[in-house]
Amino acid sequence: MKKLLGVVIVFSLSLFSSCYTLKNQSIPPGLKTINVQFFENNAALVVNNLSQTFTESLKERIRTQTSLSLVRGEADATMSGSIVGYTIAPVSIEATSNNVAPIADANRLTISVKVKFVYDADKKLNFEETFTKFTNYRGDITPQEQNLIQGIIKQLNDDIFNRAFSNW
Repeated sequence: MKKLLGVVIVFSLSLFSSCYTLKNQSIPPGLKTINVQFFENNAALVVNNLSQTFTESLKERIRTQTSLSLVRGEADATMSGSIVGYTIAPVSIEATSNNVAPIADANRLTISVKVKFVYDADKKLNFEETFTKFTNYRGDITPQEQNLIQGIIKQLNDDIFNRAFSNW
């Protein structure tokens, strides 16, 4: 029984330590600081708080999911970019009667962000890419816009974070 308990404990500790190692596996030991610059909204359709919300959300993700220190100015790595797309388009049409033009039954909100990640110590980790995510919705966007934006920002942050720090 003691031997079985010992095996279970050793297995559990090795599993725990491997999970911990996986979390920061792709962050090079020399990468200690990052400067996340403000992402301006350069999209044709501008939402007032989108730049601030996106930038702060990305910083929070890095702050809580890595051991990196967020700094202003000189840093080991820099993440910069801009919001390049914010569009609303119909994705399905509802038929109408009596020669009335069809109307949108559902719409799609799409946000695109161009991101540049620069880490001078290891240039193969550098990238410049555009990330795009969307969500479909029904009805008027006004009462649900901020919730839709939050959901899309989370998806964008997942993709950007994984591209920068996981390299899968």
